[in-house]
Amino acid sequence: MPKFQIIFLFYLVIFLSLKPVLNIPGKLRYILGSYTNPPQNLYGAIEAGGTKMVCAVLDPYGNIVFEEKIPTTTPDETVGKMLKFFSPYKLSSLGIGTFGPVDLNPKSPTYGAILNTPKLAWKGFNYLNAFKSLNCPIGIDTDVNASCLGETTFGASKGLSNVIYITIGTGIGVGVISEGKLVHGMMHPEGGHILLKKSEDDPGECICPYHNSCFEGLASGPSLLKRYGKPGNELVDNEKVWELEGEYIAQALVNYIMILQPQKIILGGGVMHQDLLFPIIRRKVAEKINNYLLSKELENLDEYIVPCSLDDRQGILGSFKIGVDKYEEEMAKAEKKN
Repeated sequence: MPKFQIIFLFYLVIFLSLKPVLNIPGKLRYILGSYTNPPQNLYGAIEAGGTKMVCAVLDPYGNIVFEEKIPTTTPDETVGKMLKFFSPYKLSSLGIGTFGPVDLNPKSPTYGAILNTPKLAWKGFNYLNAFKSLNCPIGIDTDVNASCLGETTFGASKGLSNVIYITIGTGIGVGVISEGKLVHGMMHPEGGHILLKKSEDDPGECICPYHNSCFEGLASGPSLLKRYGKPGNELVDNEKVWELEGEYIAQALVNYIMILQPQKIILGGGVMHQDLLFPIIRRKVAEKINNYLLSKELENLDEYIVPCSLDDRQGILGSFKIGVDKYEEEMAKAEKKN
């Protein structure tokens, strides 16, 4: 072997050994790693949002190898770009966490389709049909269920079997894992629309077009803007704003706690970027429970009601897990047939 090749390989091995320290971008890491490691199964994941689609290819351990963010425009334009991103890779499966409402009943003729959404161009759009050309199993769930699954697989609630994840931002969504499984039912949880008691100190109105006193209509980001004429990040120093916001969030959490008995509650979304909210919420939750429930979890609310932990990766990592679970389900079916 020529001397320059030996030198090159020597430095390549050193370089690869420092990959975790150097934080090499996923694509380069994958290309370089293929020189020394055998190819691994790859899994696709989509975190489908109203403004952007996060597309990723991951290894079997949940490490992101390739990633691209694609603006959400029309289905034809957006899906074309997404297929272009995924098409170079032979995927073991594709997992999707999407905005809703979405049909999650495998027996339904519209399984995998967006239902009655205000995003009119996407109404009736079917993910399973759109991505069937990838020739791999496709798993699908709501975006907030995906986030809940991401945190429970990799993050703050890892190892727990009863968890609630709530995102409070443009809207309010609730993902639930009960006894280790994502909760569905006739559709999927719409925990943002539980009815709350409107505070006498609230100078505004519920902005939900369907309800006059629901969680989303009283505590979402647009609700703050409508009530005060400013977004939450411009109201940081206004204590009354966050006392009221904490009141509504605490009301909702106590309802969820009483019914679902979660082992941990994770709060995410743009509104929850205000760190001062957490102590207010914990204090109000304790006041409302009033020692009716006694459990080791409730003895330490700092560890019970927590922020999301995966640097906004919980959605894409949860979508990955949805895809992995679908792959394993299909493999089990195939094995049973044989």
